[in-house]
Amino acid sequence: MAIYHLSIKIISRGKSKSAVAAAAYRSGEKLINDYDGEVHDYTKKSGIIHTEILLPDHAPREYANRSVLWNAVERVEGNCNSQLARDIEFALPVELSMDQNISLAREYVQNHFVNKGMCADICVHNIGVGNPHAHIMLTMRPIEQDGRWGAKSKKEYILDANEEKIKLPSGEYKSRKIYTVDWNDNSKAEEWREGWAKIANYYLVRNGVAEVIDHRSYQRQGLNILPTVHMGVAASQMEKKGITTDRGSINREVISMNKELRQTMARIKKQKTWLFSQPLVNAPSLVDTMGAIADSKNLNTQWQRIKNLQTSAKVLIFLQNNDIGDFPQLVQKATNVHTELKEVSESIKAMERRLNTLSEHLAQWQLLNQHKAIYKKYKELPQKKQDDFYDKHEEEIELFKSASDYFNKILNGRKTIPTKEWQAEQKKLLADRFNLCEKYYKLKEEVRCVEVLQRSAEKLMKEDIPKLAPTISRDIAL
Repeated sequence: MAIYHLSIKIISRGKSKSAVAAAAYRSGEKLINDYDGEVHDYTKKSGIIHTEILLPDHAPREYANRSVLWNAVERVEGNCNSQLARDIEFALPVELSMDQNISLAREYVQNHFVNKGMCADICVHNIGVGNPHAHIMLTMRPIEQDGRWGAKSKKEYILDANEEKIKLPSGEYKSRKIYTVDWNDNSKAEEWREGWAKIANYYLVRNGVAEVIDHRSYQRQGLNILPTVHMGVAASQMEKKGITTDRGSINREVISMNKELRQTMARIKKQKTWLFSQPLVNAPSLVDTMGAIADSKNLNTQWQRIKNLQTSAKVLIFLQNNDIGDFPQLVQKATNVHTELKEVSESIKAMERRLNTLSEHLAQWQLLNQHKAIYKKYKELPQKKQDDFYDKHEEEIELFKSASDYFNKILNGRKTIPTKEWQAEQKKLLADRFNLCEKYYKLKEEVRCVEVLQRSAEKLMKEDIPKLAPTISRDIAL
């Protein structure tokens, strides 16, 4: 099934990252970083299907060489906290062939990045576990028409009412930074995400695939659907081998709940539509309807008759508990059930979304603790020994780094991970969800009672059609 996944990150020297190292890792090559003399050898890395570099027309042709390009970036970015490259990763549709996916990735990158002046390094990965994806490294600095690197930003002085520069106490003049390109605008992320969905859907439809993807969340799409959690490579591999994972279990539960909520809402909506379409003045009474339910003349076995009596008892209790004595009251009850079901299902889904978020927080916390010792040992090793250690413990190190990046984004400057708060909130939400689910299943049983009454009434109305036909004709003639 085609899924939407696209993440945007910055490779920054301020976070001890290197553009050359990142390019070597993604391409599975051996590259030397001229900036610090480090050798990055990832020639043993598997799962690399395709690599290529796309350049704007005015870029020097030698930048088609991966080492030349990213070493040029390292040289021009002289600050210790320079942003070196933008890293975009997106999932490729499993429904397409690898050649089609490579063509799709190339067209997307050309249209949205290269045509705007960026150099792009494309690496397509697929290790055979149903998770083909592409890594795109993009240059952050524009290239001038003469092939030289341009400035990322320029200083603009702020003027007073007399259009004169404003001098600050420090002796400097008041100014602001103006970016020379719009690649860092907040709107760009949304544009790129939407662009990927559009071109991927074009390729899917063109190749006869009915599935499409959407860059928007279910909430933004106006869909009352619970989102599944991102499985990740490790969990996906374990599930493929038949090993149950927490994330896999969450997703199975979410899929089951979505199906049940969708079916129940469809059933009550169908009942409402039928009830509102009936001429209630000619509708059978609830006494007649209950009699038809109790009538077991068409039931052949003792089990069927007992089951029918049990159903009759449930429907009778339903009518008594809700003070329903005629069809207009039944219509009102069906309307109320529909409203309550909608409210309950929305509350359940809101809780599920928060529980999924908490589960992800706690899962990342576990990964952080689980691989902390390995990562610490890795960082304490001399630079020359780090690459060999990394090759042996790549998965653990990357999981730790991924978890660390995750918390850097969500903690908003907090130094302590509030695991106890999350666990307490999770426990309370699980209890609240249990109570809501109890209410949901009670409403679902009421839907069942209304369905039984509906079928019984339809049966009676069909039996009355021959007797009512002459009356209807006379009314029409008048």
